[in-house]
Amino acid sequence: MRVLIVEDDEMLSDGLQAGLRLAGFSPEAVASCADARQALAAGGFRVAVVDLMLPDGSGLDLLAGIRARGETLPVLILTARDGTGERIAGLDAGADDYLGKPFDLGELAARLRALVRRGEGRAAPEAEWNGLSLDPARMTGRRDGHEIAFSPREFTVLLALMERPGAILGKAQLEERIYGWQEEVESNTVEVHIHHLRGKLGPGFIETVRGAGYRLAAAK
Repeated sequence: MRVLIVEDDEMLSDGLQAGLRLAGFSPEAVASCADARQALAAGGFRVAVVDLMLPDGSGLDLLAGIRARGETLPVLILTARDGTGERIAGLDAGADDYLGKPFDLGELAARLRALVRRGEGRAAPEAEWNGLSLDPARMTGRRDGHEIAFSPREFTVLLALMERPGAILGKAQLEERIYGWQEEVESNTVEVHIHHLRGKLGPGFIETVRGAGYRLAAAK
């Protein structure tokens, strides 16, 4: 799950990226409003974490621009300011959540998962299909009483398919979920992850639609 971090404190930004990677996210960080606008224009992010105090403007100005364009990207405001007035201003400007510094990385990850879940209209924290239940918090699956472990990228590919059961997702769509906007895309990454997933879930769980992409097999 790709998340954009807009934070100019290098140490905090590095910590956020490391922590969110461990939680199964694919974080990408920028340090200014200008760089954030460029990253957002490239698309593909599921959620954003935005600091209020940035070197070339306010995070609220960045947020206002996002909402003025009609974008529904979930945004969590992150700031050292702890006044109620600041929280009200952020939420009224279009923020979906607000977290003050210092904070717990586990709580931040949980809040981001909740924002994405609500943005997709899902109430349950787990995704389910054909007897398989996925737990995004632990990046594991459960089927027939047995737990199944996945690598972060395997889980990302599988979750993308389970969020849209029956839909065909092309290779480029899946690459967008597992790669950052400035990362070099390896030519056979998706195929390798699909192969590994079939080894864990059975060859018929994910179907290949020739020339189009992949989809989950019909529910039994």
